[in-house]
Amino acid sequence: MLITSDFEVAAPVDKVWRFFDDIPQVASCLPGTELTGQLGDSKYQGQVAVRMGPVKMQFAGTAEITERDEAAKREVIHAIGAEARGRGEASMTVTATLERSGTGTKVGVTQDLHLSGAAAQYGRGMIADVTAVLMRDFAANVTARIDAAERGQSPEQVASATPAGGFSIGLRAALMALSRVFRRFFAPYQPNPS
Repeated sequence: MLITSDFEVAAPVDKVWRFFDDIPQVASCLPGTELTGQLGDSKYQGQVAVRMGPVKMQFAGTAEITERDEAAKREVIHAIGAEARGRGEASMTVTATLERSGTGTKVGVTQDLHLSGAAAQYGRGMIADVTAVLMRDFAANVTARIDAAERGQSPEQVASATPAGGFSIGLRAALMALSRVFRRFFAPYQPNPS
């Protein structure tokens, strides 16, 4: 399943690129993610907890930077993990690109996600909604951490700007799905402007 999104950060491209070079900092911006070890220069061990509807799943695995092109400001990360209770597996290739946007930076993210087991039973819509919520939180946290660094705060002094629990993520994803249903239901009843 291919999921694309983008967000803007009010900082120059070079500054955002340097921030993305600090993988522990980047990981701390994604709700539910925890690095548990470094397995080399570009490979990390960690876990991700996410709530899909009423079920909370926790995946443990590895993530490796497979491509880092400073000139193009493009980074590719491959992650693979297994659900802690043996209810499935996930693999994902994430491609992030940075480009100038006004005085800030536009970050484009493409996720090629493959799920098996319990996680695969959820529809594309629900998975896309949960991903959208996570990316919004990630974008807010990246912005907050870069801003804090500008003010001279160390990473240890900065807490995530929007710590999101599993319930919060699941609820916001459900509200997104519900709003889509309402828009589809009420669309035929909208007056025609012509």
